[in-house]
Amino acid sequence: MFMANKTLYELQSENVRKTYFFLFVFSLILFLIGYFFVWYFNWGTTGIIILGAIIFLYNWIAYENSDKIALSSVNAIPADPSQYYVLHNVVEEVSMAAGIPKPKVYIMNEAQPNAFATGKDQNHAAICVTTGLLSITNREELQGVVSHETAHIRNRDILLMTVVGIVAGLIILARDVMLRSMFWGIGGRRRERDEGGNVIFLIIGLVLSILAPLIVMLIRSAISRQREFLADATGAYIIRDPEALASALEKIGSYTKPMRVASEATAHMFISNPFGNLEKLFATHPPIEERIRRLRALSRNM
Repeated sequence: MFMANKTLYELQSENVRKTYFFLFVFSLILFLIGYFFVWYFNWGTTGIIILGAIIFLYNWIAYENSDKIALSSVNAIPADPSQYYVLHNVVEEVSMAAGIPKPKVYIMNEAQPNAFATGKDQNHAAICVTTGLLSITNREELQGVVSHETAHIRNRDILLMTVVGIVAGLIILARDVMLRSMFWGIGGRRRERDEGGNVIFLIIGLVLSILAPLIVMLIRSAISRQREFLADATGAYIIRDPEALASALEKIGSYTKPMRVASEATAHMFISNPFGNLEKLFATHPPIEERIRRLRALSRNM
């Protein structure tokens, strides 16, 4: 059940360490980019102090509000308990079985069947499902999907997954700003005075355009496709029914249209690749067929 014979507590500690590591590496990258601006505009010591304050504030916001940022980035809204009674009931049942507080419940108005969990810890967690998922799954299958997301919460995957998503998003944003600056300049008048500075922006933009996809790939590797297998198995043990998730994954895998709000930064958070049936190409998730095979093998041994 556990990766490389590690216990659940060891995996949880590893997730926490990785979260702080990513925050440190991201702070360093952000400082280097910001320092260039301080140097270019000759802001001196005051500029460095302001830069340090901005980085500290950003890390605090990312840590404390990562769930709100992730949910708003996909246009998720709180699920009305009266309208989504069954969903609330399933989330409550599964969280009780897992021994964690009931997470907040959110809905995405999205045709693609999918789901994800986010939050700082099990006391500040949320589970979000799409309306497409609710339309194609029965109660048992929905329970299987919710148990998978609950496993991410219990295994303390959610903070790492959410924080690195925010980090990836900002790196991609920085790349886009740099690339656009080479077309529009950092202020038209300054561009006329200092073409040399714009050449530097162009170089940095090009470097970021190369590094950004690589950083996103590293993030995906850090999240590890094995972590999805672990969440599948953990979820199956929580509800004692591997077939429920296997059946749900069959339906999810048969839907191949991409999600409207999918982005490179948040793709790894979902239970299935939000870009459609392209697992082998983008490798953000293990193949659904393999996940179903493992769950059904687990079912025979329970």
